[in-house]
Amino acid sequence: MIFKWFIRHQWKEMKRSSIWQKNVAINIVLGFFLLLMLLYLLILGLFIDKILEELYPDRDPVVVFNGIILYYLGIEFFLRFFMQSLPTLNIETYLHLPIKKSSIVHYVASKSVVVVGNYLSWLVFFPFAFKVIAPAYSTATAWVWIICMILLIFSNNFLATYIKRQLTGKPVIVGVFGLVMILLILLDYFGLISLSALSSYLFGQLLKQPLYIVVPALILIFTYSLNYFFLKSRLYPEEVILKKKDKVDSLSNIKYLKTLGLTGQLISMDLRLLWRHKRTRSIIYMAPLFLGYGFFFYPQPVYREAYVFLIFVGIFMTGGMMLNYTNYCFGYESNYFDNILANYKDFERYIRVKYLFAVSIATVCYVLTIPYVFFGTDILLINSMTFLYNIGFLSFVLFYFATFSKKRMDLRKGAAFNYQGLGASHWLSMLPAFLLPVIIYLPFSWAGVPKAGLLFIGALGVAGLLFHKTMLNIILKQFLKRKYVMAEGFRK
Repeated sequence: MIFKWFIRHQWKEMKRSSIWQKNVAINIVLGFFLLLMLLYLLILGLFIDKILEELYPDRDPVVVFNGIILYYLGIEFFLRFFMQSLPTLNIETYLHLPIKKSSIVHYVASKSVVVVGNYLSWLVFFPFAFKVIAPAYSTATAWVWIICMILLIFSNNFLATYIKRQLTGKPVIVGVFGLVMILLILLDYFGLISLSALSSYLFGQLLKQPLYIVVPALILIFTYSLNYFFLKSRLYPEEVILKKKDKVDSLSNIKYLKTLGLTGQLISMDLRLLWRHKRTRSIIYMAPLFLGYGFFFYPQPVYREAYVFLIFVGIFMTGGMMLNYTNYCFGYESNYFDNILANYKDFERYIRVKYLFAVSIATVCYVLTIPYVFFGTDILLINSMTFLYNIGFLSFVLFYFATFSKKRMDLRKGAAFNYQGLGASHWLSMLPAFLLPVIIYLPFSWAGVPKAGLLFIGALGVAGLLFHKTMLNIILKQFLKRKYVMAEGFRK
């Protein structure tokens, strides 16, 4: 009964929000694409047995499908981790009321059950179960298999939610979990273990002995309990506020930055901005995804000679984080941009510090991509040239485009599917980021000297580094010309 009141209150809060009407049109468009996705998934579920028979004509479709379930759960986990918002509730309004604390915790812990992503895969699982598994085994076995899939999907949901919540309190746990996932991928890639064979065996045993359904049920109880006890231990807001304060203070007290004067103060301000707010912090959490992008392509022989595609991958891995920072660096400060204009007079240093901060981000990302040389020296060459392009050319272009920002950004919201604060200049900046290097490279490729094209991309970056003072002066003049226009837009 109490859940009904929680749901009613949150529905009213959402409808009365000032942004409700603004998001109606966007939600209608997203709803259309969601319906289209549901149709595609349903068609996939109805014909997946035919697809598997064509791809693997000599194998049982049930065995093949069971073999990809662990891969699917792994991909779904990462999608949930990076894109699914955490369920929240304004608990301060309920703590003084005669409501059981456990009821509040249970509501928040189970709120993610209604996420649409929990039900999309049903459109594939149900048709496959009754069209393929039921005739081969029995209808009862098909129901057991479906129930197992549903339990694992919800377990995945609760596990992703728990790991994501741990980021605020115990990031080490998240790091260990990420390393385990990477280790499993590497072991599977080198053939030391086969996740496909393991997946086929586990779910094959379920079809032979339905009593094994107890295992996914226990996994669901365990993952839900993790969320429940985690939330229960942080029910009282004063405890959370104290922990957050300690964490932020430790970040702002970096002694080395204090020795750099105004430069250190500006760097410290950027560090605190990135770490304190949900939108910027979620980008930091996505860093492993940017850096791990190569694992999806470098092991595949089909991409080894596709330099055009590898240039895109190199730009993305070595400059993705930098691109995000430089593109929105002024928009991130929109909430206190007037304060910056009033209190900081040395705007030359202000611009230079932001450039150095962007270069530092790209440099760290590049160093972390060096181990990809294991897949070939050409990959190291491509990543090196794209890194030089990022810091010596792209960074200046993005800073120039950033001065056209006029939309206020709400940093309290996550970054996934959040287009608030983005303007036409942000989308146009994607052209020099990903299209221009390919345009530069293609004439050399057609002439039969592809590596010369890569060296030219890197040389463009080196030229930018040599004339970085001139480039920064151009950006400074543009900033001084646009600063009041930007401030006026940020106030709206």
